[in-house]
Amino acid sequence: MTLDNKRSIFGWAMYDWANSVYATTVMAVFFPLFFNDFWSFGADTNITTARLGIANSVAGIIVALIAPLLGAIADKAASRVKFLIGFLFLGALMSMSLFMVSKGNWVAATALYVVATIGFSGGNIFYDALITGVASPQKMNFVSSFGFSLGYLGGGILLIINAVMYKNYYHFGFATAEDAVQFFFLMVGIWWIVFSIPLLLWVKEPDGSKEKSERKVIVAGLKQLKTTLTEIRNIKTIGLFLLAYWIYIDGVDTIIRMAIDYGLSIGLVKRDLIAALIITQFVGFPFAIIFGWLGNKVGTKRTILISVFVYFVISIWGAFMQSEREFYIMAFSIGIVQGGIQALSRSYFAKMVPTGRSAEYFGFYNMIGKFAAVLGPVFVGAVGLLVRYLGYSSDTATRTGIGSISIFFIVGGVLLYFVDENKGKLEAKRIDRR
Repeated sequence: MTLDNKRSIFGWAMYDWANSVYATTVMAVFFPLFFNDFWSFGADTNITTARLGIANSVAGIIVALIAPLLGAIADKAASRVKFLIGFLFLGALMSMSLFMVSKGNWVAATALYVVATIGFSGGNIFYDALITGVASPQKMNFVSSFGFSLGYLGGGILLIINAVMYKNYYHFGFATAEDAVQFFFLMVGIWWIVFSIPLLLWVKEPDGSKEKSERKVIVAGLKQLKTTLTEIRNIKTIGLFLLAYWIYIDGVDTIIRMAIDYGLSIGLVKRDLIAALIITQFVGFPFAIIFGWLGNKVGTKRTILISVFVYFVISIWGAFMQSEREFYIMAFSIGIVQGGIQALSRSYFAKMVPTGRSAEYFGFYNMIGKFAAVLGPVFVGAVGLLVRYLGYSSDTATRTGIGSISIFFIVGGVLLYFVDENKGKLEAKRIDRR
């Protein structure tokens, strides 16, 4: 496939538009909101927070364990698109199934949410890997940022539609607001499938061995995985970046996944929380592109470090936040840096990946991201429960948990500072010559 083809780039970026509605409407807003009020109805706030954290962590563990092997197999069989399709339908169909879960059935809701999140996260392994087949190194910052910007726009548009339907549910034929929210999970799955069509039509599979035998592909994938594990231990630059990424993206993912639950815990009303998330989406749309441009002007790593510092300030500030106005300002601040840190981390890593090994290496990249999603929510929940156990109020426990995220930005930022992109590219070239 020809690099930097406009139609291929647009088709690739449209998958971000397609699947980001799951991240916004389901993961960030209505699942935690609905889980708290409907599926986990009657439970203590800290228990609900812990259940939500565990659900996110279980999904993260499963994706983390399978990602590198699936990536290696996809590279060997030249089947990144096929794997993406499989995870796409898994995530979309499980999201749609949440429509049928009754009140109080938090176990079934959690199980479907875990599988849907596996579909969402697993698909991103192969979506991320396909960037090396559509964009040249010179265009990667722009293309990665363009994808995230469309994701913020698409996710924001559906979130506004859902918010209007939630507030005026009776005008849309729903008996209760709860009926409307359950319908949103169905809408997300349909949107996800329909808007993935441009990628399926216009993004072709990058060159690979195209081995037909399933047994040979799996064996070859296992052998390649073993080789890569050895390589990563010896490629200090990629290893250091993945360690830094693991830690700082942990804080980012935790804020994304726990923001609504945190807002509810400190007494903010649903209307303000949903409005704040919509602000984040629409601020993220232009700023993802701006950060792609900034990465080219001042350096990708330097721009990521700026984002990490902003997140550090936000995590400290969040622990002391009191009013809805502050929550709005914080949502605006997150929108400025969220797309940038995600997009530039992806493009920064892609530039250091050995030729023809994108799915495999992005398997490790996403494995790190999913282990981050394991640690962060559980860490926040555990800190909150510990502080509560020590006799402090529920409010103090919740605020201490959110403030503890700042540790990840400090450590991750320091490690990233010592990553040398040029050295990483040279190490990748040495691997290519083997």
